Amino acid sequence: MEKHVFKIFMLFSLLISTANAQSYDVTGTGVKTEINENTVEIQFYTPSIVRVVKYPKGSVCTKHSLSVVKSPEKVSFNAQRVGDILLVKSKALSVNINLGSGQVNFYSAAQTPLLKEKVGGTSFAEINDAGEKSFTVSQSFELDKDECIYGLGQQQQGKMSKRNVSLKMIQGNLDDYIPFFQSVKGYGLFWDNYSPTNFDDNQECTTFKSEVGDCIDYYLMNGGNADGVIACMRNLTGQAPMFPLWTYGFWQSRERYKTQDELVDVVKKYRELNVPLDGIIQDWQYWGNNYLWNAMEFLNPGFQDPQKMVNDVHGLNAHMIISIWSSFGPNTKQFRELEKMNALFNFKTWPESGSEKFPVNKDYPSGVKVYDAYNPKARDLYWRYLNDGIFKLGMDGWWMDSTEPDHLDEKPADFDTKTYLGSFRKVRNAYPLMSVGGVYQHQREVTSDKRVFILTRSAFAGQQRYGANTWSGDISASWETLKNQISTGLNFSLSAIPNWNSDIGGFFLQNFKNPLENPDYRELHVRWMQFGTFCPMMRSHGEGYPRELYQFGKKGNPTYDAIEKYINLRYSLLPYIYSASWQVTANQSSMMRALVMDFATDKQAIDLNDEFMFGKSLLVSPVTEPMYWKKQLQGKDSVKVEDYSAVKTKDVYLPKGTDWYDFWTGEKAEGGKTIHKEVPLDIIPLYVKAGSILPVGPKVQYATEKKWDNLEIRIYPGADGEFTLYEDENDNYNYEKGIYSTIRFSWNDKQKSLTIDKRKGQFPGMLANRKFNIVVVGTAQGHGGELSISPDKLVTYSGSKLTVSF
Repeated sequence: MEKHVFKIFMLFSLLISTANAQSYDVTGTGVKTEINENTVEIQFYTPSIVRVVKYPKGSVCTKHSLSVVKSPEKVSFNAQRVGDILLVKSKALSVNINLGSGQVNFYSAAQTPLLKEKVGGTSFAEINDAGEKSFTVSQSFELDKDECIYGLGQQQQGKMSKRNVSLKMIQGNLDDYIPFFQSVKGYGLFWDNYSPTNFDDNQECTTFKSEVGDCIDYYLMNGGNADGVIACMRNLTGQAPMFPLWTYGFWQSRERYKTQDELVDVVKKYRELNVPLDGIIQDWQYWGNNYLWNAMEFLNPGFQDPQKMVNDVHGLNAHMIISIWSSFGPNTKQFRELEKMNALFNFKTWPESGSEKFPVNKDYPSGVKVYDAYNPKARDLYWRYLNDGIFKLGMDGWWMDSTEPDHLDEKPADFDTKTYLGSFRKVRNAYPLMSVGGVYQHQREVTSDKRVFILTRSAFAGQQRYGANTWSGDISASWETLKNQISTGLNFSLSAIPNWNSDIGGFFLQNFKNPLENPDYRELHVRWMQFGTFCPMMRSHGEGYPRELYQFGKKGNPTYDAIEKYINLRYSLLPYIYSASWQVTANQSSMMRALVMDFATDKQAIDLNDEFMFGKSLLVSPVTEPMYWKKQLQGKDSVKVEDYSAVKTKDVYLPKGTDWYDFWTGEKAEGGKTIHKEVPLDIIPLYVKAGSILPVGPKVQYATEKKWDNLEIRIYPGADGEFTLYEDENDNYNYEKGIYSTIRFSWNDKQKSLTIDKRKGQFPGMLANRKFNIVVVGTAQGHGGELSISPDKLVTYSGSKLTVSF
C-alpha cells in the first residue's frame, strides 16, 4: 500500500513539474524560452561565443549594439531538455539553462565549468529614463574563490586581478571603463551596456548593474587562454588595424608649444643632437582664445603659416599630430552649425572660463559645449571642418583629447540630456567609441595612403577597430603613479584593446619642487622612459616644465645619457616591435602582455603588478622606487643630491617553465626563481625567453632612415623557437590587400640550426637581397655591464629557404 501511494505521489509530482516547466523554441542561432517573468534568449555567434539576452515578458529588445560589429555565424548546435535543464551545446561551449530558476551556467566542450549565474541574480527595475520607459538591469555571477579576473579597462589602482573590487563605471580623465573581464580559466564576459554601471566583486558574487537597459545583454566567450579570449572579443567587436612604422619611434610633446617656430625648433634640436625622433605633437590653443575653442583653424598669431610648419616637420623627416577636442567654443563656426542641429550638450565641460588665466574665473563662462558624437550628421560636420582646416595641410594624425568627455560639476539631470540615440544616461560610456570612430571612418573614406593614427584619452569596447592608442590621462608624477601604470596598461590590454601609453614623466609635477634639477624627479623620469620604451607608444609629455631630452643636461650627464640610451634601444627594436604589431592585426595578439597571458599556470606570476612581457620574447621589470639620491645639508637647508656611490638591486621573478637570458649581459638563469638584479640608473631588468629569435635594427635618427638590409638576428638557445619578420610599405593600407612580406625564422635547439624559410609575399620597394648577421647568445658575453656581440654567421638571403648550422 505504501509503495502504491509513493508511486502515485511521484507521478503527481512529475505531472506538476511538467506543467510548471517552460517550453522553448529553437531559433536560427540558439533557443528562446520564458522563465518565471522573463524571456531568455541564447544566441550563438560562433561556436566559442554565445550571447545571452533577457527581458521582462511583454517587453521587446530591439537593441542595436554600438560595440558589436559581428553578425551571428551559422553555428551547429544541439538543444536538449533533461528534466528542468535545457542543454544547448556547440562544439566549443555548453550552455545549461535551469527552466525552473532561470539560472544560466556555462561549460567548455569537455564539460569543464566556466561560469555560472547566481540563482536569483537577475534583476529588472522599471524606470523613467528622460521620459522613456526602461529598466535598471542587473546580473550576478558566481566565480571560483581563487579565480583571478582581469580587464575592465584602465583604473589607476595598482592591482592586476580585479577580484574584491567595486567600480562606478563612468568614463573619466584617468579611468576608462570597459565592461569586459576575462578569467584565468580562459573565458571572457562582455556586458554590452553603455550607461553608468556598477561593477562589484565580493565573496558572494560578481555583479554588473547598469542604470539603463532595455534588456540584460552579455556575451560569454570561451577562448581557452588569454590570447584566445582576446581573439574572441576582437572577432565580436572588430580587429585592430596597423599603425604606421613611424608611430613606434620616439615622440616628444609638451603642454604646449606656443608657436610653430618653437615646435619646429624642437625637432631641429633632436636632429642636431643625433638623437632619434619621429613624432612631435601640438597641444591645444593653437586656435586662439577659449571662445574659439577647437575651431580647427590656426587663429593664434604664433601660428602664422601652418602649412610651412607641417612642411618643415616633414622636411626634417618627422611627423606631426595635433590636439582636437570633443567640444567647441561659442564663437566657432562648428558651434553655430551644431547648435542649429540641436547637437550640443548643456552640461559643464572644460574649459569653464573664457579667461585663460589660472585659477579659473567663472565670472566669464567660456560657453564651450560638448558635441553630440552619437549623431552621424554631427560627426560628418566634425570631419568636414577637420579635413578642410587641418588634414589637407598634410597632418599625420590626431590627438583626440577629452573623448570621455570632460563632465564637470556632474548633476543627475545632466544625464537626461537628449542625444541622437536617446538619453545621455543610456549611452554615456560609449561616447569615446563614437567620437573616435567618427574621425577614423571619415579619414578612411578620404584616403588609403595614410594610416589613421589617433592618440586619445578614453576608450570603450570595440575601439581597437578605430586606429587609436589610448593614454592613461593627466596623471601626477610620483613613484607610486609610475608603478600603477604597469597594471593599468596591462589590464587595458587584457580588455582586448592593444594600444596604450602614458605621459612619460607624469603630466603634473606638483609633487616635485624644481623638478628638472631635482634628483628624485630626474631619476623618476629616467625610470619612466625605460618603462615607456616597452609600451606600444613611447611618448614624453607634461605640463609646467618642458621634458625634451636636452632639458636634463648634456651628453655625459647620467640622466641625459640614460634617456638617450633608451631612445636608441627603442629604435634598435623596431623590427621586433613592427612584427609584433602585425601579429596584433593579423593574429589578434597583444604587444603589452600580462604574465597571465604566457604563464597562466604559474601562480606566482599571474598577479604580479610590476612585470610584463613586451611581445612574446622580452620580460620587462621596471624600477619603480628611487635609489640614487640622498639628502645633505647645504648651509641650514636639507637638499636632495644625486648619489651613485652604491649600485642598488631589484628583485625580479622569472616565470617558470623556461630559461631566461639577461638582455644586458647574456647570462642565463632558470625560471621559477627570484633573482636580485643590479639596476644602476641606466639599467632596467630585461630578460629574453629561451628559444627567442630577436631581430635588431640599425642605428637611425628616424624609423625609416635606413633599410633593414643588414639586420642582426639574435638566437637565445635552450628551447625551440620561431619568429616571423614582417615588412611592408610602412604607411598605407595596401597590407589589407596582401601587399606585404613575411620571413619565418625557426630555431632547432637540439640540432643547433636556424632555418630561414622562403619569403612569402611582396610589396613595392621590398629588399630582394639582404644580409643577416646571426648571433647565438651565450653566457660570458657581457662586457662592462653590456652584451658585447660579434656575429657567429653572416648569411646572404635572397628569398629562398636556407638553413644555418652552428
